[in-house]
Amino acid sequence: MTTYVISIPGTFLHEVTESQRTAVVRHLRPSDPQHTVLGQSEDLDILTVNDNGTFSIRLEVEADDSHSAEQHAKQVAITALREAGITEDDAPLGPTAVTGIDT
Repeated sequence: MTTYVISIPGTFLHEVTESQRTAVVRHLRPSDPQHTVLGQSEDLDILTVNDNGTFSIRLEVEADDSHSAEQHAKQVAITALREAGITEDDAPLGPTAVTGIDT
């Protein structure tokens, strides 16, 4: 298996509270790239939110190929947002991108 760092962009269409942001990060924590060798060397944050409501989620996942890694990461992100009370309609996600690979 290969370790991939996946970046998933999105936009919060409604204001998101600090507690919701904290909940998203908490649900993403097992996939946090900053707590791994690859993520630490790249200085990656798991959730970055910009002033205009756009955001980026960066996850580290293990998979056999990049397509599987991207699908798994997107599902993890959707689940974390849902667990924080944020629907897919409130925070649509953009296309995933592989931003790091460690074999």
